[in-house]
Amino acid sequence: MPHTDAPWWTSATVYQIWPRSFADGNGDGVGDLAGIRSKLGHLHDLGVDVIWLSPIYRSPQADAGYDISDYDDIDPLFGTLDEFDELLAEVHGLGMKLVMDLVVNHTSDEHAWFTESRSSADSPKRDWYVWRPQSDDGSLPTEWRSAFSGPAWQLDEATGEWYLHMFATKQPDLNWQNADMRAAVYAMMNRWLDRGVDGFRMDVINFIAKTPASLEPGSASFEMDPAIHDHLQEMHREVFAHRGDRQLITVGEMPGVTVDDAALFTDQERSELDMVFQFEHVDLDRGPGSKFDNVPLALTDLKRSLGRWQEGLAERGWNSLYLGNHDQPRSVSRFGDDGRFRYESATMLAAVLHLHRGTPYVYQGDEIGMTNAGFTSIDQYRDIESLNWHEEALAAGASEADVLEALRFRSRDNARTPVQWSAGASAGFTTGTPWIGVNPNSAELNVEADRASGDRSVFDFYRRLIALRHELPVVQLGDFAMLAPDDERLYAFTRTLGDERLLVLANWSGEPYDLHPGLDPVLRRRSIPEVLVGNVPHGPGSLTLAPWEVRVLRA
Repeated sequence: MPHTDAPWWTSATVYQIWPRSFADGNGDGVGDLAGIRSKLGHLHDLGVDVIWLSPIYRSPQADAGYDISDYDDIDPLFGTLDEFDELLAEVHGLGMKLVMDLVVNHTSDEHAWFTESRSSADSPKRDWYVWRPQSDDGSLPTEWRSAFSGPAWQLDEATGEWYLHMFATKQPDLNWQNADMRAAVYAMMNRWLDRGVDGFRMDVINFIAKTPASLEPGSASFEMDPAIHDHLQEMHREVFAHRGDRQLITVGEMPGVTVDDAALFTDQERSELDMVFQFEHVDLDRGPGSKFDNVPLALTDLKRSLGRWQEGLAERGWNSLYLGNHDQPRSVSRFGDDGRFRYESATMLAAVLHLHRGTPYVYQGDEIGMTNAGFTSIDQYRDIESLNWHEEALAAGASEADVLEALRFRSRDNARTPVQWSAGASAGFTTGTPWIGVNPNSAELNVEADRASGDRSVFDFYRRLIALRHELPVVQLGDFAMLAPDDERLYAFTRTLGDERLLVLANWSGEPYDLHPGLDPVLRRRSIPEVLVGNVPHGPGSLTLAPWEVRVLRA
């Protein structure tokens, strides 16, 4: 597509805020809207275009706000609707957009819809959720497992039927086959857009369409129904199509989707979504048993995966680019070296990600290279998934030491410790007691220290990458070509648009790497072009990459 006609988000970068851990404005130990407002200057300096807020709606907080009891109000933990309106106005005043998290695969069991649905088998809202009668032998309706351990069905004693919960028992699944329920969801979305928000990140949105066969007895797991396309097209008609020239954005989180699926979902002519979050690349270092079975990542597998998505969505569709978020370990601890080479590997990972074709997502704290928490006791964890798995693994015979080792690497709490703003008490996050422990390295690793560290500032490196996407159409829309796909240490690729060409060279290891001149014609020149972006100083024309070095050459 010509860059003059490209959607605005092809040149944009999104910043994800996990509100509970971003900044605390009232000293109660929990991040809030006032805290976010106090740090907008930081995000404006970074240069991001869009802020995505993880859920701030009313919620019992069984799953950190992804269990919503009222879609139309702000949880008092975070503030008020008036404070939200003030935040939104300030975000817009700084030239940024604000995206809400949309959670409509399920609600809280304390939502008024579910309270009415479970009140009687004859309730008008009974069919707004997925209910199944008890069988004669007392068996579960299907063999589905919850994402948070245990069966995905809960028996409701009052009516004697089972309800489906693909996540926590307090998160009953909505029934998207019910047209009245869908209409209520669309009306809620319209109210938020009328309020001024700029779009939605849609939580596990492909789960809303479940094949009838996968809900039959004996079925082992969820299968996505083709009706998902009907639902998303209807959503577009009812919510987005009449918004005129407003620059909105829709992002669908879709575990398990393929490249072909994503090409359909993000084909602009189909009017479904702008982009999707896929999970293929972040599942490469997990074993077959569970997400907590950690296996070494082969760089060739990662290149093969990301390269397939680049190629598959080159002509139709669009990529979301991410390595970390609120559900993943810290990227520098997972994919890089969070010790000796923390700066180098954090910046190398950032450059590789941001130079791909797609819209990059920066998770809070990654812009200073925050690391995994290093918790040593189960008492330090807060995440329901981690706590449930700890209990289940111990019951199955695993040792406490092995379980804690797995959690130290994989737990979602690694990404949920407070943002480290300063070397002061509680890392400058709060004047109170943080809801979860602060990473012990905050005295050395924090925003103030990083932004004052000159040419070793991770923040400044991110700022350059974001600016590069704003400035260069080749970064936004250039063709992608992977180089050296079988090399286990070098991540190299080109981006090409017309006469402009970029060469990205990244040493994904802690040892020096000697570049072969045959890798790319630019390396055979007597004078190698100037480095457009790099994280390690080196001599002119050097063909050796330092540990975790990245260079972006304008070829």
